[in-house]
Amino acid sequence: MVSPEDQGATFVELFFDLVFVFAITQVTHYAAHHLDAHGIFRAVVVFWLIWWGWTQFTWALNSANTQHHHVRVGTLVSTGVAFVMAVSLDDAFSDTTGALWFALSYVGVRTLGLGLYYQVLTDGAQRSSVRAFAMLSIGGLVAVLVGSLVDPSLRDWIWLAAIAMDFGAAWLAGNKWSWGVHAGHFAERHGLIIIIALGESLIVAGGALVSGVTLPVLVTGSIAVVLTCLLWWTYFGWVQGVLEESLIAIEGPARSQLARDAYSFGHFPLVSGIIALAVGFEASFHPEAYGLVQIAAAVGVGLTLFLVSTAASLWRALRCVLWNRLMVLALTLGALAFSAGSSVNVILGVAAAGLAVIVVIEQLTVRRRLASH
Repeated sequence: MVSPEDQGATFVELFFDLVFVFAITQVTHYAAHHLDAHGIFRAVVVFWLIWWGWTQFTWALNSANTQHHHVRVGTLVSTGVAFVMAVSLDDAFSDTTGALWFALSYVGVRTLGLGLYYQVLTDGAQRSSVRAFAMLSIGGLVAVLVGSLVDPSLRDWIWLAAIAMDFGAAWLAGNKWSWGVHAGHFAERHGLIIIIALGESLIVAGGALVSGVTLPVLVTGSIAVVLTCLLWWTYFGWVQGVLEESLIAIEGPARSQLARDAYSFGHFPLVSGIIALAVGFEASFHPEAYGLVQIAAAVGVGLTLFLVSTAASLWRALRCVLWNRLMVLALTLGALAFSAGSSVNVILGVAAAGLAVIVVIEQLTVRRRLASH
């Protein structure tokens, strides 16, 4: 059941990811309907749990032969459990049994992933690593279960403590024990989850158009699509390839640590940025309910999380600072602040213009300079 070296993403993995389309949509809707500091904090907490369930399973399937029927059955069972997690997300912070359902399904996905990971490995050192990581993860899993049983006002902090324990377990495991990472497959899987998140943004824009096509709505939807395409280009235009090449170029513990830092950790704020933009899109079609300041803030936060995290991941891989990207982002954020009193289309247009400038500059300079090294 061990993964072959040249294995790429397979259909069962793509099917597993489909449930996370729904989960990301649920997080977007939750954030859009709780657009205040406390609501955003809770959306980040619950999305981390969803993300950590997905990324741990990605590490497991990276080592597994996903053509093997046992691996496929385990993945499909986990897909069903993850679906329960996504369905119960809306009640994760309520005082109903929905919070317990969310916690149980989260623990179920994590447990199935760790069990599959251990089962597919034949190398004794790597098996010991998974076993040690599983022991370190117990505290976080118990904290999530305990948090679901207490008052919602305490749940925030208990689940935040669980996240801290996840960070600590992953940091210690990556620095101390042996892990085998198939670089191409690992990078491909993270690229696919970004595609899923970007697709969710398009679903939000398309949903508004389905409800009734008018010229103002059509213009807003078109700008949102252009903005999403430009966001795609800032990652897949060259950053994704450079990150993958960097992961392939190193071996042993250094590869595992880069995979953890640039992907498992670094891609969480990246995907969170896409969700924030999707919230901005949803609010853009209902400006009377949200207000232009909130829309500009959501778009600005989304751009910042996405662009800064891509720059941070590249810095982690190559110690290369994307000054052009960061400076254009700062100028774009200033322009967004000034445009917050104008209109939805101006806000989205400013964001799209900033991304377009980044794409052009990097195509002409940064990519060429990196290729020469």
